[in-house]
Amino acid sequence: MRLYERLAHDLEALIQDGTLRAGARAPSIRQLCRERGASPASVVRAYELLEARGLLESRDRSGFFVTRSTAAPRKVPRTRPAGHVDVSELVFQILESSRLRECVPLGSAFPSPELFPLHQLGRHLGYVSQRLDPWSTVEHLPPGNQALRAQIAQRYRLMGAEVSPEEIVITAGALEALNLALQVVTAPNDIVAIESPSFYGCLQAIEGAGRRAIEIPTTPEHGIDLRALERTLSRVAVKACWFMTTFHNPLGANLPDASKERLVSMLAARGIPLIEDNVYAELYFGRERPRITKVWDRKGLVLDCGSFAKTLAPGYRLGWIAAGQFVDAVRKRKVTTSIATSIPIQAAISRYLDTGVYDRHLGRLRRAFIQQQEALLSALERHLPSSSTWQRPAGGYQLWVQLPAGTSALALQAEALEHDISLAPGPIFSARREFSQAIRLNYGHPWTARMEDAINVIGGLIREQQSAQRRAKGANDLPRR
Repeated sequence: MRLYERLAHDLEALIQDGTLRAGARAPSIRQLCRERGASPASVVRAYELLEARGLLESRDRSGFFVTRSTAAPRKVPRTRPAGHVDVSELVFQILESSRLRECVPLGSAFPSPELFPLHQLGRHLGYVSQRLDPWSTVEHLPPGNQALRAQIAQRYRLMGAEVSPEEIVITAGALEALNLALQVVTAPNDIVAIESPSFYGCLQAIEGAGRRAIEIPTTPEHGIDLRALERTLSRVAVKACWFMTTFHNPLGANLPDASKERLVSMLAARGIPLIEDNVYAELYFGRERPRITKVWDRKGLVLDCGSFAKTLAPGYRLGWIAAGQFVDAVRKRKVTTSIATSIPIQAAISRYLDTGVYDRHLGRLRRAFIQQQEALLSALERHLPSSSTWQRPAGGYQLWVQLPAGTSALALQAEALEHDISLAPGPIFSARREFSQAIRLNYGHPWTARMEDAINVIGGLIREQQSAQRRAKGANDLPRR
């Protein structure tokens, strides 16, 4: 193959795999000459060859541009789980489906980005970026932007918790805050008590950090079973608890105030830290804001982790940890892991909060979730078998659905993907791969006819599983000769 043919072949491969999309400018002749050691004549000949194939076009004084892409549309992997369940693989599959607009995002962990004031935030980000004090890149290293920490501390006080700005460390999202808390209060092989079911990010973090998990029963109606937790603490050397007591993911449960107070007291008496995932605390539907465990923390043992991702700024990756007595250790750990959180993003969100419009936005967001929850519940009533059950959450945007007996959530998830419908099967929320007959559904997106159709399809798939079970049972019941 001659040099110009090799150049044409390599560029065609970039077009075929989607690296160079339709409308993209091809590398300049000078750039290819420099990078490939080719003469201008060879590069021009390669481009003329691709132009003859209809892949490039020449534009006067502008260079060559891709006319069409031969890349296949990106699709969700259709691997059907069987046998051993790889939780991480299933999680990545669900996250992948969340990225695709053609996929109905019932399994997504995220609300719709259309519900957030991203244009306003963008203006604030542009403003602070142009006027950024160079010294702020040093001054706003951990624990972070002082004004932002003061604003977050003020919101804690609105919730009834005595939290000072000095107790807060800004992080790159809530998951980093949770991981920092886990690393600070535990060591490898330590036992961490978690809810069951539990947020899959919790399971992955504990496994990745070399810790061990012990599961405490949790229900949509009542939250974590405190009696079961107390029995566990009396016989197992639990070094920390990682709970989500306010609008639990995936159950949607809110632990009653009296139970939260009892939980904090129970752990304080034993000196056990509580890592609290509190990303949904602002998304309450009633008139009164639910209280958080930090309200009853008198010893600084509650490490409360929050984020703006679910309430204001998805994609900005800005969270925090109110670390109590562990603040110095968290701050040092933050420096040694990621040094700092984006300085302009800290400044932009602080400036947005300073305008005083955040609470109005939260009011609109809550109303949207209430309406979308009602639409989902109505669709479930219409399309799912009557033996399916669920509990209406009082906040957040996740709904836990118990499927009819014998239904496989893993099979249902794989079958739904064939129809471009994402849902989250129960086993990804358990270290022991339990909840095989439950799914989590997301109502954080505006309700559309496609979503209504998706619930109808899911109902049909469940009935197909039930019919297959009846046929199999009937075959097994036939008399044998």
